[in-house]
Amino acid sequence: MIHRNSRPDDMHYGKWNAPGARSSREKLLRSALREFYEETGLTVAGPRMRGVLTFPPSTDQEDWYVFVFTAEDYSGTLKKSCPEGDLHWIDNERLEELPLWEGDKVFMKWLDDHRFFSGKLLYHRGGFQSCSVVSTAVTIERPAGPSDPAASGYGGL
Repeated sequence: MIHRNSRPDDMHYGKWNAPGARSSREKLLRSALREFYEETGLTVAGPRMRGVLTFPPSTDQEDWYVFVFTAEDYSGTLKKSCPEGDLHWIDNERLEELPLWEGDKVFMKWLDDHRFFSGKLLYHRGGFQSCSVVSTAVTIERPAGPSDPAASGYGGL
């Protein structure tokens, strides 16, 4: 997790977030792997796309779409920090103790269901308002292996 404590002008300042970033022209999986490596120094093996989150704007801003990936295998050594803040391993059981966005606390529980989800999280003036979720009956299984991205079902992402 990244403790967003480097830039006071960051809308996430003081919060804890998973690694990630905006991407507009790069394929989703490629972007997720690149961003994770750039921010953490870790190379992920066998990533799985677990869900999609939408954040409709409460002002004149644009919608945010977040594609949620998880992985169990990695190589490398975790950096101490990145431009956004300090990096730390956090046990899953301790995540809710951290100052997270309220919507993050909601959708992280959806990951325990092991099904693909699509969720909408509404905020107004920085405060969490509501959420809705649709989970599919599709069970998320471990991909075939990192050496064959096409076999994992993510070849086109």
